[in-house]
Amino acid sequence: MSALQKLDLNNYSSLQKLPTSISQLNALKNLYLDNCSNLQKLPTSIGQLSALQNFHLSTCSSLEVLPTSIGQLGALQNLYLNDCSSLQKLPTSIGQLSALQNLHLSRCLNLQELPTSIGQLSALQNLYLHNCSSLKKLPTSIGQLSALQYLDLHDCSSLKKLPTFIRQFSALQYLDLHDYSSLKKLPTFINQLNALLNLNLNGCWGLQKLPTSIGQLSALQNLHLSRCSNLEALPTSIGQLSALPNLNLNDCSSLQELPTSIGQLNALQNLHLSRCSSLQTLLTSIGQLSALKNLYLNDCSSLQKLPTSIRQLSALQKLDLNNCSSLQV
Repeated sequence: MSALQKLDLNNYSSLQKLPTSISQLNALKNLYLDNCSNLQKLPTSIGQLSALQNFHLSTCSSLEVLPTSIGQLGALQNLYLNDCSSLQKLPTSIGQLSALQNLHLSRCLNLQELPTSIGQLSALQNLYLHNCSSLKKLPTSIGQLSALQYLDLHDCSSLKKLPTFIRQFSALQYLDLHDYSSLKKLPTFINQLNALLNLNLNGCWGLQKLPTSIGQLSALQNLHLSRCSNLEALPTSIGQLSALPNLNLNDCSSLQELPTSIGQLNALQNLHLSRCSSLQTLLTSIGQLSALKNLYLNDCSSLQKLPTSIRQLSALQKLDLNNCSSLQV
C-alpha cells in the first residue's frame, strides 16, 4: 500500500504492537492509534515514516516510552499523547521534530519531566500540559520556544509557581492556568507577555491579589477570574486594559468592591459578577462603561443598591439582577 495516506486503527483495544513493516508506508500522512489501550510500544521503524504529519496516540494507557527514532519524523506537525497515563518521559530526540506545531500531553498523569531538548522545537505553537499532576517543574529551555502561542498548564497541581522563563514567550497569546490550585500569586513579570490576548485564572482559589503590572497587558481581550474565592480586590491598574471586552469575576465570593478605575475600560462589553456574595455596591464610575452590553449581577446576595450612573449605560442590552435578595429598588 505504497500510496496509503491515512491509517485509522482507533479503538483496537487488542492491538499490542505494530509490525516493523509499517515503515514501508512511504506516503502515510495520518496515523490514528487513539484508544489502543494495550499498545505497549512502537517499533523503531516508525521513524522511517518520512511523510507523517499527524500522529494520534491519545489514551494509549499501556504505552510507557516512545522510541528514540520518533525524532526522525521530520514532517510531523501534530503529536497527540493525551491520556497516556503510563508515559513517564519523552525521549531527548523529540527536540529534533523541527516541523512540530502542536504537542498534546494533557492528563499524562505519570509524566514526571520534560526533556531539555524540548526547547529546540522552533515551530511549536501550542503546548498542552493540562492535568500533568506528576510534573514538578519545567525545563528552562522551554523559554526558547519563540513561536509558542498557547500554553495550557491548568490543573498542574505539582507545579508550585510559574517559572520565570515564561516572560520570554514574546508570541504567547493564550495562557491557561485555570484550577491551578497551588498558585498563590501571579508574578510581576506577567506584564512582559506583550502579545497576550487571553488569561484564564478560573478556579485559582489560592490567588489573593493580582500584581499591579497586569495593567500593562495592553493587548488583553479576555480576563477570566471566576471561582477565585480568595480574591479580595482588583488593582487600580486594571483600568489600563484598554482593549479588554470581557471580564469574568463570577463566584469571587471575597470580592467586596471594584476599583474606581473600572470605569476606564472603554472596550468592556461583558462584565460577569454573578455570585459575588460579598459585593455590596457598585461605584459611580461604572456608568462610564460606554461599550458595556451585558452586566451579570445575579445571586449577589449582599448587593444593596445600584448607582444612579447606571442609567448612562446606553449600550446595555442585558442586566441580570436575579436573586439579589438585599437589593433596594
